[in-house]
Amino acid sequence: MDASKYKDINLPDRILLGPGPSMMPARVSQALSMPVIGHLDPAFLAVMDDVKDLLRYVFQTENEFTIPVSGTGSSAMEAALSNFIEPGDRVLIGVIGYFGERMVEMASRYGATVDRIDADWGEVLDTDIITTALKKHPYKLLALVHGETSSGALQPDIKAIAAAAHQQGALFLLDTIASLAGSPVKVDAWDVDVAFTASQKALSASPGVAPITLSQLALDTLSKRKSPVGNWYMDLTAIQKYWGGSRNYHHTAPVHLNYALREALRIVAEEGLEARFARHQRNVEQLWEGLEELDLEMLVRRENRMHTLTTVKAPPGADADQVKQRLLDEYNIEIAGGFGPLAGKIWRVGLMGHSSRKEYVTLLLAAMREVLSSA
Repeated sequence: MDASKYKDINLPDRILLGPGPSMMPARVSQALSMPVIGHLDPAFLAVMDDVKDLLRYVFQTENEFTIPVSGTGSSAMEAALSNFIEPGDRVLIGVIGYFGERMVEMASRYGATVDRIDADWGEVLDTDIITTALKKHPYKLLALVHGETSSGALQPDIKAIAAAAHQQGALFLLDTIASLAGSPVKVDAWDVDVAFTASQKALSASPGVAPITLSQLALDTLSKRKSPVGNWYMDLTAIQKYWGGSRNYHHTAPVHLNYALREALRIVAEEGLEARFARHQRNVEQLWEGLEELDLEMLVRRENRMHTLTTVKAPPGADADQVKQRLLDEYNIEIAGGFGPLAGKIWRVGLMGHSSRKEYVTLLLAAMREVLSSA
């Protein structure tokens, strides 16, 4: 083989303002360059303990079982569903976009009877409708997406929905992949049984680890399974033996990704959750105001918009994909387009974690003004 044809990787330094990954702080990048050590090395076990403690702070929980699973956000979704579904279980899933659809698909593969409640993409589910649906059958669990990155909608009334699920004897699972660390997520105060997220969104770490937290009710339910978890790699009872006190080997943890996650979480703690939420809100409101000055319309009603991701309707006559490509080619700015029923109709602009900065909002608005004026 002629190895000389493989040149050094020379990647562009993009401004990432899409639905993820977000920009990564220099301190997090530096953490990725730390020495590799064994995943059972005492020094790495200390890193693991720090990660668990910092994750509890961000999830706003005292749950002992709060760990990152090895994989992307979809792996945490897989873990959440595979551990709590046995063949024949009946589950209810709220669908407000693509990632609700993904939960339906996953739950079906684990043998569940899946009922679903749907809202149009860009809308949220009415709490009363969810409460009524929960009374129709004895459900094992209710699962919802908090912040739907396909549409930009943030599901409200989480505490009330969790209470309705528990009143009917169902566990409550919440996908916080696009909301955690950018908007309030109060696992204990809202009484959420299973919540999960991803490292590369508002946490601004490297993709590849996905935090998950389980309540005591969830742990008790897991301990009463009649059949083995249908996914060996995501079996949380086995993974906890590695992350818990016994430190039993399960798989080789991605040590560098956990270094990066620890540093990203430390940055969140230094900023403070309330200050971080306020920054995300302040910057996204600047974005909304600027977009309206460009005569652009948002897809989601203001009261239901995410603070980490905004969906913008492409104006008549504009080629949404072409505008997106010109922003990348001419200004080095990455945003995303829509997909599914929103393909070619919207742009998705992410202000997540380290990407939520006033200077990026100002730059994007100026670039969009130039591109749209010549589209």
